[in-house]
Amino acid sequence: MTIYFYKASEPPYGCFSNFAEYGFYLDNRWWKTSEHYYQAQKFITTEPDWSLSISEAQTPKEAAAKGRDRSHYMRPDWDQVKDEVMFNAVLTKFQTHSDIRQILLATQEELIIENSPVDYYWGCGQDGTGKNRLGEILMKVRSILDDLPI
Repeated sequence: MTIYFYKASEPPYGCFSNFAEYGFYLDNRWWKTSEHYYQAQKFITTEPDWSLSISEAQTPKEAAAKGRDRSHYMRPDWDQVKDEVMFNAVLTKFQTHSDIRQILLATQEELIIENSPVDYYWGCGQDGTGKNRLGEILMKVRSILDDLPI
């Protein structure tokens, strides 16, 4: 059975969303959500003050909006590093929180799909033709965590 998720507020798989409020420590600081981390990394080398502002956003929605603000100069290598940035955030999030790690591991070998109607890169998009990169990263993280000793 394929596992679909999208909104952070929808159990049991809402915890897979980058908007789910599961903080973690990465790169020498605390991040409220993986969305905060991901969006801030877009500007970490080019506009550190804007990156800090994103990290301090009250909500993941606010962090996402700030990260999409193109009046700020995004790092030139973003397209090359964004998947690695997302992977590091997702892995750390699930390493940090045993409750959601167990939810992820309980999906076993099932396909995981971010059922986003608007995102054709991280999700499946409205027509299902998206790349589903977030789902792929979750499945990779699941495989890594499944191989670790308890």
